[in-house]
Amino acid sequence: MISTWSDWKRYPRMERGENIEAPIGPGLYEVRYAASGQLFSFGAVDNVAQALALLPVSSRSLTSWFVRRGPTPAPDLEYRTCATSTKADAKAVAERMIGRRDSYMSGAA
Repeated sequence: MISTWSDWKRYPRMERGENIEAPIGPGLYEVRYAASGQLFSFGAVDNVAQALALLPVSSRSLTSWFVRRGPTPAPDLEYRTCATSTKADAKAVAERMIGRRDSYMSGAA
């Protein structure tokens, strides 16, 4: 069983105490830059909420631990989710989406 995609939501800023609203179970997620709509991350996973929480969107890089600079702002992102009953369903939907995107891009070129 595949549900529909959620609406786009602003990716939470942990320093502001905001939370991710996502299914705790298998499904898909898509994260994009809010300004351009360019894809940041996409995946079919066992636990959507956990995958979104573990995305590397922190403004703190490894070099920032050793070099003192002003804080780099985290990118302005937004995300949406789609719950599925199994990870296999999520992978099947992801493959179809990738196939459609590839077909569209080859036809547009």
